[in-house]
Amino acid sequence: ANVVSSFYFAKFAHSIEEMLVSPLPNSVILLGFLTGGVARGAAVGVAVTLVSWLFTDLVFHNIWVVISIAVLTATLFSLAGFINAVYAQSFDDISIIPTFVLTPLTYLGGIFYSISMLPDFWQKVSLANPILYMVNAFRYGILGVSDIPLLTSYSI
Repeated sequence: ANVVSSFYFAKFAHSIEEMLVSPLPNSVILLGFLTGGVARGAAVGVAVTLVSWLFTDLVFHNIWVVISIAVLTATLFSLAGFINAVYAQSFDDISIIPTFVLTPLTYLGGIFYSISMLPDFWQKVSLANPILYMVNAFRYGILGVSDIPLLTSYSI
């Protein structure tokens, strides 16, 4: 939400034009929006983790996997938000991807169940969902259990 709303508002207010005519390379502008999105994702992740520790004994199986997957996931979604904002023509357009793409992929990504519980056909269909690989990498980092090999999750 951070990158898509920030970039779209810059487009809407025409302040992006000032950035584009400045001597900054486009890669620096992209990196600025990307860094803001990753920082917001990290802040929310840390806040949720701290609140979780108040209610449960949260133990990480492998903290480095959790951190690396969190950074990679935040980067991926920040880039996706940036692309969404580039092509959005109205404020309504920025909610199309989260509503009609991300929400179904999230619910079908094995968050609430193990894909091994699905029939063979649906297991194969689930393997086409990139959210599944992120979820399983997090699951491995926290619980030490995963339906997908960790190297496969990193490569996807």
